[in-house]
Amino acid sequence: MASNAPVGVFDSGVGGLSVLREIRQLLPHESLLYVADSGHVPYGEKSAEYIRERSRTIAEFLLGQGAKALVLACNTATVAAVAELRERYPTLPLVGMEPAVKPAAAATRSGLVGVLATTGTLKSAKFAALLDRFAGDVRVITQPCPGLVECVEAGELDSAATRELLRGYVEPLLAEGCDTLILGCTHYPFLKPLLRELVPASVSLIDTGAAVARQLQRLLEREQLLADGPAEPTRYWSSGEPERMRRVLPLLLGDEAEVRAF
Repeated sequence: MASNAPVGVFDSGVGGLSVLREIRQLLPHESLLYVADSGHVPYGEKSAEYIRERSRTIAEFLLGQGAKALVLACNTATVAAVAELRERYPTLPLVGMEPAVKPAAAATRSGLVGVLATTGTLKSAKFAALLDRFAGDVRVITQPCPGLVECVEAGELDSAATRELLRGYVEPLLAEGCDTLILGCTHYPFLKPLLRELVPASVSLIDTGAAVARQLQRLLEREQLLADGPAEPTRYWSSGEPERMRRVLPLLLGDEAEVRAF
């Protein structure tokens, strides 16, 4: 595999662009491919087998496009499919997502951590194992957030409806005394500016996009696959309405780009 081959990134929708943004910042010489499975969003309410099937299909497509590595920029897809994909492609550098339980447990002063995530992530055995491993003496309060993914997909990052939905999810966590909030879905970092208006400045907001970028860097270095640039323009595909994604790209990423049908 050539070191200047692209890295493939995918998510249930546009949320993984928050991870792609971190990869660009850390690894500016890497060319990137991005698939938004927006025709099947949200994954959080789907069965594990359904998500595995979608992940297999997208992984095969990205590898067919010449990807040298894959990033599952989706917590729910990671929970459901990363083990199978690693078994299927044992030599492929492959990075998944995990809710940031360990850094949140280290950051909290009150000992109370809130998790905003999809239903699928919160129900998973993998998330339960993370709590057992890293939460220790910290009390973790989980909050499923149906509807937030759809708000980000529509580019409604600060609408009245999004604000009320987010307020309804955050206020119970603050009332319990949480001083640290984990953003357990890759869509949610795009709501950080709105969250900052709804929570005290003393509350920490933690996501894992930067950590995923660092892990990708480590794997590419290990396999001697780091690109020396220059990067090609990012190529985008969507299984939903490509025009809809094209309209939200400038809002979410600052990109004006063609989006192809997947």
